[in-house]
Amino acid sequence: MKVLVIGAGNMGLTYSEGMAKSPLLNRKNLMIHDVSSDLLKKLDEVSYYDTFYNLEDCVADADVIFIAVKPYHSDDLFARMKPMLNDQQIIVSLMAGVTIENIQQGLDIKKVVRTMPNLPAKVGKGVTSYTESKEVSRVELLMIRNLLDTTGQSIRVKDEDFINKSTGISGSGPAYIFYFMASMLEAAKKMGFSDNDSKVLVSNTFEGAVSLFNESDLTPEKWMDRVASKGGTTRAALDSMDDNNVKQLIQDAAYAAFNRAVELGDE
Repeated sequence: MKVLVIGAGNMGLTYSEGMAKSPLLNRKNLMIHDVSSDLLKKLDEVSYYDTFYNLEDCVADADVIFIAVKPYHSDDLFARMKPMLNDQQIIVSLMAGVTIENIQQGLDIKKVVRTMPNLPAKVGKGVTSYTESKEVSRVELLMIRNLLDTTGQSIRVKDEDFINKSTGISGSGPAYIFYFMASMLEAAKKMGFSDNDSKVLVSNTFEGAVSLFNESDLTPEKWMDRVASKGGTTRAALDSMDDNNVKQLIQDAAYAAFNRAVELGDE
């Protein structure tokens, strides 16, 4: 199996590295293309990549093509790629807001998998939602899932509406966590903790809470009940959040990201 990644930005390189270091490529190097010659020169030094400066030299040879360019570059890229493709190749899109239908029409190809990745893929903790066109076989889909899983975990969703919904939860979600962490860091510093101590307090609290959640069957609500005693300090904090409608505001933010993802698909 020959895999090509087009676009060596953050997400493109993240998935490239995960796939290239896995045994899935049967000791073949991962092919990678980008418009930046300077970037490709750096990647020339990486032993598990075959870098290509021209699309014409790599597209036709690939079995699976990951597209990881900015959505606004897709039309121009599709026009260039279209004459080079055949109907057995599988396109995997890491682009936000570009629909399967748009990809099929732009490339005159049927086999398309659309994904919604997220940033923790950079550290092997990503979650990638994906859905496919009907022309992708079960065997091919399993192969794609295995490739996606090289950066963490993947979940198959039933249609593209859930890709947009995933944008609001997992795709944009890390930023919500960072927002909450930034607020806690600011509070810690205002209380007089040093920058380093603030980081330790906040980061380890988040990591520990996630581990507790993942290693048990308890819901977040039940964990909150375990931490918060009546009349205690934690209950005071949770009551403050409830009084300020924080839960609804977080849900509104997730829906704002989801709605924007839908808008991008319509533009």
